[in-house]
Amino acid sequence: MPGTISPLPLDLSTLQIPWYFRCPISLELMRDPVTVCTGQTYDRASIESWVATGNTTCPVTRAPLSEFTLIPNHTLRRLIQEWCVANRSFGIERIPTPKQPAEPDHVRILLAQAGSGGGDVASRAAAVRRLRALARESEKNRVVMATRETRLALLDIAFEGSGLDSDLESESMAVLAIVGLGESEAEADLAARPNRLNRLGEILMQSLSLEARINAGAVVEVCASASSTARSALGETDGIIHGLVKLIEEKSNSRAVRIGIRGIFALCLSKENRTRAVGAGAARAVVRKLGEVETERGAAAIELMCRVEGGREALINGAGGGPEAVAALVKAMGVGRAAEHAAGALVAIVSSSDSLQIEAVKAGAMGQLLLMVQGGFSDRAKRKAQVLLKLLRSAWPSHDAVSNSDGFLLQTF
Repeated sequence: MPGTISPLPLDLSTLQIPWYFRCPISLELMRDPVTVCTGQTYDRASIESWVATGNTTCPVTRAPLSEFTLIPNHTLRRLIQEWCVANRSFGIERIPTPKQPAEPDHVRILLAQAGSGGGDVASRAAAVRRLRALARESEKNRVVMATRETRLALLDIAFEGSGLDSDLESESMAVLAIVGLGESEAEADLAARPNRLNRLGEILMQSLSLEARINAGAVVEVCASASSTARSALGETDGIIHGLVKLIEEKSNSRAVRIGIRGIFALCLSKENRTRAVGAGAARAVVRKLGEVETERGAAAIELMCRVEGGREALINGAGGGPEAVAALVKAMGVGRAAEHAAGALVAIVSSSDSLQIEAVKAGAMGQLLLMVQGGFSDRAKRKAQVLLKLLRSAWPSHDAVSNSDGFLLQTF
């Protein structure tokens, strides 16, 4: 992988790595030595992997790891770095100083500074921006920040209301979207609070700041993904689905389109929201951006909307109509796992239209479907492809010749 440093061999031709510089687990030179509660030191990646596989004891002492706090061993790391520098003539490179994850106490201090008692709005917003930077910096930081305490504090900051500075509100929502929400926070602390739901709808529909609308849409997506109860409440709230559609229709901001599609897909996981999404114009909006960003989720959302009354009609009516939708979905069949959902949506769209079946064949559907049936797709994806192949067979002028090729289609049909 780019940027990955290969481990040093244990024994070089004329040099040996000191044993106390080696991780007891991997026996390789430690790059980020950390000490566990038993007093033993390991390379961070090795001990994290040890615990992640279900081990609860210290590898050396076999004593229980009563807590899993990793304390950086700065002294040992500096000694290892000095040893590397001293042995450069042997081709040894100095190990870089590792970026340490955020300290929980530091996160709590920033949350206190960002809270309502943290001073003026500018200072509070600066603290939230620092939290956002930490969350973006690394997965380790996000793990440290993904606590109920942090999520509840961010929800309180984001939804204080009473005319607070929109930057503070928007930045807090951005951090929430990165850190995520648990099921309990999504249900009890957002979905069960009408004022908070309404505020999301207001921002999505009325805010003059595209960044604020994007951040609000991201909160909708993480909340809808966390809980089916939250999905229902979000879908029922004025402005939320229409606001996501507005994001999808943004012409010059791919992030807005991505967040809008992700949000619509998450909401459409609940059946009652699919009809609402169709009514808000989501089906047409998503199909027009299909292939630009979030192709898999976009195709999945379209397939879900095609399953409800009016979904198919929403795609084939209006400017461009069915041919535009068919062409976009056929193209999506060439994009990995989006193929299954695009095929499923096409079955619904072309099943009762000879003209759209012809459009699908013209767009190259047959070649994509043959690849799906023959390739490494799931059984469910292959079944959808076979159904669509049967629908399109009559619209394929040269199907007789191809049917006899390797006996493939004869077996399929």
